[in-house]
Amino acid sequence: MKRRMTVAQAIVAYLQNQYSGRDGKEHRFIEGIFGIFGHGNVAGMGQALEQDSGLKYHLCRNEQAMVHTAAAFAKATFRMRTLACTTSIGPGATNMVTGAALATINRLPVLLLPGDIFARRDVAPVLQQLESSHSQDISVNDCFKPVSRYWDRIERPEQLLTALPEAMRVLTSPTETGAVTLSLPQDVQTEAYDYPEEFFRKRVWAIPRSRCDQSLLKQAVESIRAAKRPLLIAGGGVLYSEASDALATFAKATGIPVGETQAGKGALSYDHAQEVGAIGVTGTPGANILAREADLVIGIGTRYSDFTTASKTAFQNPAVRFININVAEFDSYKHAASPLTGDARATLEELQRALAGYMVDESYRLKISSFRADWEKEVDRIYGIRKEPPISQGEVIGAVNATVQAEDTMVCAAGSLPGDLHKLWRTKRPGGYHLEYGYSCMGYEIAGGLGVKMADPKREVYVLVGDGSYLMMAQEIVTSIQEGYKLQIILLDNHGFSSIGGLSRGCGNEGMGTNYRYRRGAKYDGDFLPVDFVSNAASLGAWATRARTREELSAALAEGRRQPHTSVVVVETSYEQRVPGYEAWWDVAIAEVSERDSVKAARKNYEEARKKERIFF
Repeated sequence: MKRRMTVAQAIVAYLQNQYSGRDGKEHRFIEGIFGIFGHGNVAGMGQALEQDSGLKYHLCRNEQAMVHTAAAFAKATFRMRTLACTTSIGPGATNMVTGAALATINRLPVLLLPGDIFARRDVAPVLQQLESSHSQDISVNDCFKPVSRYWDRIERPEQLLTALPEAMRVLTSPTETGAVTLSLPQDVQTEAYDYPEEFFRKRVWAIPRSRCDQSLLKQAVESIRAAKRPLLIAGGGVLYSEASDALATFAKATGIPVGETQAGKGALSYDHAQEVGAIGVTGTPGANILAREADLVIGIGTRYSDFTTASKTAFQNPAVRFININVAEFDSYKHAASPLTGDARATLEELQRALAGYMVDESYRLKISSFRADWEKEVDRIYGIRKEPPISQGEVIGAVNATVQAEDTMVCAAGSLPGDLHKLWRTKRPGGYHLEYGYSCMGYEIAGGLGVKMADPKREVYVLVGDGSYLMMAQEIVTSIQEGYKLQIILLDNHGFSSIGGLSRGCGNEGMGTNYRYRRGAKYDGDFLPVDFVSNAASLGAWATRARTREELSAALAEGRRQPHTSVVVVETSYEQRVPGYEAWWDVAIAEVSERDSVKAARKNYEEARKKERIFF
């Protein structure tokens, strides 16, 4: 049997019958499609989506934002589901490049379907076409190649028969997933072909729980039993493998402390006895001291970013060795580790059985307990700071954390907020802490919150966003209103880019270009710009209000929770009062030559700190 369909119609029909499967559970993998239409896709993908409602269509306001929403949706569902995105050619397509980079760097599956120039070429150059004097086989969609895990250009209708299954293979792969881009020339989208009926049958893409090598597992068991100060580092792979219960059981049984990366935060509840909190540049004192002294580090589902390793300075024990549990071989070999290449949950369960009866010694357990108690006191101190407005960012985090319930999710991405949240946020369940910090993309927050809400409309979603990120991409408030997905947005107004302002000063500079002030002569050192964020948010359809004090903020959050649609609470925060760093360093290169004494001093400190960077062999 054959079905005569256009390329675009075939894509829509195929995607709605693709499922992911793991542990006996099936999920429709492509839950819907975002799109903005132009001449490059309106007559192809637009016509197909209007004709066939089997793949739910969503309208957004910005092409970059819709990829962020899809990536957040995938992250919130632990990569078992995602969304597709379609655009016209030219600027509509290239607006998605940033989103593609974010998805690939964070290893989140998103399917991108940008329109492309005419494959038949006779009408070239079409509107928005990039011309090249050395090749006719190039378009702006080639920009997606370095930021996609799979890229293809569909120039004949029958190419879908091999391209779509390969795209699905990559999207559902635990090791290869990321952005997948299928460029669709606008003429090819509308061309018909007799597709075999079986091409559109339901297909379940099994996501396996691969097992590690047993001889290496045996060696790992011996290494753990011999270690005096072992430390676990939980990364995002723990969540994607749905291994949180296995990790909690393993940590309790062995007494090994657990530090969490940004992507892995929430793998354990904050009140678990072995949970020592955030690790690395934005880590807690206890976790970073334990990392510095550890003789064995067990990384689970982490890629060891520079924030996690404090730019390769976190692990200072001369005898330290690594065991890496990771589904990706590429990551399991990092730091010259003993590689347990396999699924996090399956490997943890096997490891625990092999370690039956093992427990760290009493003195180490007491040290862990002491670090935990000291840190809880420090969090309470920061949450309880009382001063005249503007209040501190830490106090805002405390007020929001006190408001959320166990099933709620907090979303953030860029600026100084992620570092403070990593340290301070008391996470109650896996998925309750949603940070995009692989790309740390300003503008992700509201679009990402929308994706989290779409993944589970029953949950309350709290979006924490700075004024800098808000001004870059606030328009998806309109999308949340239109789609009926309520967000609770807390907008922190510190009149500029607080994070980079602080970093600039730490480098011996003066924070150039980080304050929202009027220009006065050569510098921006006039009065603060009077941006009315409340009026702005209200104009987009949100319920909006301003809070000045902790009490006003708590009351506004309670009222926002009662609102039937998206709310925005604006609170001015202190630019200067910051949550300190603890026992860690980040490599940000300082100018080697300068006329400023402050830069010279910063360079001297930098050169001294770099001496602690290590390469493991």
